[in-house]
Amino acid sequence: MSAAQAKQKQATPSSVDAVVVGAGFSGMYLIHRLRKMGLSVQAFETGSDVGGTWYWNRYPGARCDSDSVHYSFSFDKDIEQEWSWSERYSPQPEILKYQQFVADKLDLRRNIKFDTRVAETVFDESTNKWTVTTDAGDNVTCRYLIMATGCLSNSRMPDMKGMDSYKGDVYHTGQWPHEGVDFTGKRVGIIGTGSSAIQAIPQIAKQAKHLTVFQRTPNYSLPAQNHKLDPEYVAEVKANYPELREAARWSAGGMPRPVPTKSALEVSAEEREAAYRKAWEGGGADMLGVFTDIATNKEANETAAEFMRARIDEIVKDPAVAEMLKPYDYPIGTKRICIDIDYFETYNRDNVTLINVKKDPIQELTPEGLRTGEQEFEFDAIVFATGFDAMTGALTSINIKGRGGDTLKEAWAAGPRTYLGLMSHGFPNMFMITGPGSPSVLSNMTTSLEQHVEFVTDYIEKLDAKGVVAVEPDLKAQDDWVDTVNEVAKMSLHTDDSVNSWYLGANVPGKPRVFMPYIGGVGAYRQICNDVAANDYEGFNETLPGATAQGTSAMAGQSA
Repeated sequence: MSAAQAKQKQATPSSVDAVVVGAGFSGMYLIHRLRKMGLSVQAFETGSDVGGTWYWNRYPGARCDSDSVHYSFSFDKDIEQEWSWSERYSPQPEILKYQQFVADKLDLRRNIKFDTRVAETVFDESTNKWTVTTDAGDNVTCRYLIMATGCLSNSRMPDMKGMDSYKGDVYHTGQWPHEGVDFTGKRVGIIGTGSSAIQAIPQIAKQAKHLTVFQRTPNYSLPAQNHKLDPEYVAEVKANYPELREAARWSAGGMPRPVPTKSALEVSAEEREAAYRKAWEGGGADMLGVFTDIATNKEANETAAEFMRARIDEIVKDPAVAEMLKPYDYPIGTKRICIDIDYFETYNRDNVTLINVKKDPIQELTPEGLRTGEQEFEFDAIVFATGFDAMTGALTSINIKGRGGDTLKEAWAAGPRTYLGLMSHGFPNMFMITGPGSPSVLSNMTTSLEQHVEFVTDYIEKLDAKGVVAVEPDLKAQDDWVDTVNEVAKMSLHTDDSVNSWYLGANVPGKPRVFMPYIGGVGAYRQICNDVAANDYEGFNETLPGATAQGTSAMAGQSA
C-alpha cells in the first residue's frame, strides 16, 4: 500500500491499545512488534510518508555516517537478505527507499496517519489512559503512548535580527524542499559548519556562482572514503550478519568494531602516527577508536587532534584559510564527529569564501543578504545549517500533560530526567524510544532503537499479562539513573568546560547545560536493561486495578 493509498483508506479509530508518535525507523519497528503482539496501533506522522529524519533531511550531500550495511534493521532475516546497499555510506534517497521497502514488505502504512502532527497528549488518572489530540482534529485514547519522535527531528532556526526583511530564498537543511533546489549561477550563503553543513557545502559549491560559508566554530571532520560496495563484500556481510549484529549489540558504539587495547601515550610517536594514518585512509570515525584513552585523556586526545589539524594543512592550499578551519578550543570527538566527502578540499575552490563569525559576528539579515560587523553580503539564497533542538525538542514541543496536569516541558525545565531514557516519572504508560539518558546519538541508531523497541514491547506484554493498568519509574530510581548518566559522562572529555555541543544543549539559547545521552556504551547499557528486566523490571512502579502504585524501589547507581 502506497502512502497515498494509506491516506485514502485511513479511518482514525477513537480508541486503541497503543499510539505511536513518529514513523521513522523506531515507529516502523514499533508498529510491527505491537501488531505481532495482537495490540491495536495508531501511529501519527507529520510527514507524508515513512522515513522520519530521512524524509525531511534531503539537503545536497545528505547521507548516513554509519556504514550502510550496519545502519539497517536486524529483526527480519528476509529483509536483511533481500535488500542490498550500493555505497559504504548511503545517500538519503537510498535510505528513504529502504524504509519504504520495509513499509511495503510489512504493510505498515495501514496503521499510520500521515500529514498529521500530534499537538497534545493528556493522561487521565481516573482511567489510566492517554488522550492524543492532533492538528487534524483527531482525539484518540490509548493505554500506551510511545514517543518515537527521534533525537534530531526538531529543526532550529536562529532568532536573527532582520529575518523577515530578507527578500531572497531561505532554506534549512532539516526542512529541505522535496523537489530539490538548483543553485546554479546563484550567490549563496550558508550559516553553520556542523555535520549537515559539512555534507552540503561541497555539493552546493559545485553549483553556486559563489558560496560564502559563515563559521562560528571550526569542526573536526574525518574523510568518509566513500565508495561503491563490492557485491562480494555485501554477500559476505549477509552471510555473517548473525555474528556481526551480535557483536554490534555488545559493542561501545553499536557497530562491530575492534576494541582498542593501548593508550595513545604508551606507544611511540611513529607507531601512533601510523595508526592514525591507517584509520584516516580507511575512512569514517575509526580514528577515534584506535586507542583506549582518546575520549578520556586530554593529552591522548590532543595527539589525535593534532594529527587532524596537520591533515587540514596538507589539504587546504591557503594557510590563512587552513588556520581558520582548524579546531583548537575543544577536544576531538566531544562534539559530534563529522564524516565528509571533500569538505576541506572545497575551500580550494575559487568560488568559496570562509568567514569567521566568532571574529566578525553576523549582525542582521538585510533585504539583499546579511551584514556582519565589518562587511555586507548580497545573496540570492541563504541556507541555515543551524541544527536541531536535539533529544528533547521534539518531545517538549508537544503539550504532554501527565499526572496532575504537569507538563513534560515543566518537568524537564532544568534538563531531561528519565529512567534509562525510557520513561519519565509523572508520565505513566508513556515510553520514549532512544530518549535522553540512553546511548542514542552516541551510537549506531538502528542498533540502539531496536534494543529500546524490544525492551518496551516485551515489558508491555508482561504488564498486560499481569493486568497492570499503570506503570512509571520510581522517583528514586530515576534520580539514581540521572546521577549515573552524569557520573559516567564526567569520566569523559565530553563535559569539559571547553565543550559547547548539542549533546549539552549548548546550541539552543536558554537550554539547560546537561549532558543528555548515556556515554557508557551500547553493550553496557544493554546489560543494565537486561538486569532490570531480570529483576522483575526493578525501578518501575506498577499499579494494578483498584490498587495504589506498587513495584520495586530503585536501581541505585548502576554504571558501566
